Amino acid sequence: MASNRTFTMIKPDAVEKGNIGGILNMITEGGFRIVSLKLTQLTVADAQQFYAVHSERPFFGELVEFMTRGPIVAAILEKDNAVEDFRTLIGATNPADAAEGTIRKKYATSIGENAVHGSDSDENAAIEGAFHFAGREMF
Repeated sequence: MASNRTFTMIKPDAVEKGNIGGILNMITEGGFRIVSLKLTQLTVADAQQFYAVHSERPFFGELVEFMTRGPIVAAILEKDNAVEDFRTLIGATNPADAAEGTIRKKYATSIGENAVHGSDSDENAAIEGAFHFAGREMF
């Protein structure tokens, strides 16, 4: 059975451009309820741990540098079929390939600066949410 929660981050590029409100609006209009939300900044160690799955990939250093260059907005979202529905809402990693009406089509500028992160599985949604939020921060 699919989980009803997923995790997202509004990445530094979208925060820098003032797109927090627009992205949160698209999320809520998409039928998601925000159950946890915070503006925070990842340390290098945080980003290395969060993206450890990519540690052997050639872009890992650039990814860590990008994700630590400024604040992010972390959020846990709730909706039936949350992971799959949110992946649809954010669109393809490459904004050029993203469908019209998706977050990345509207706010991302490149594969590297793609505005938002969305969990890719129920298991990862739980892990990523717990990485950013204590139990008392989830409602």
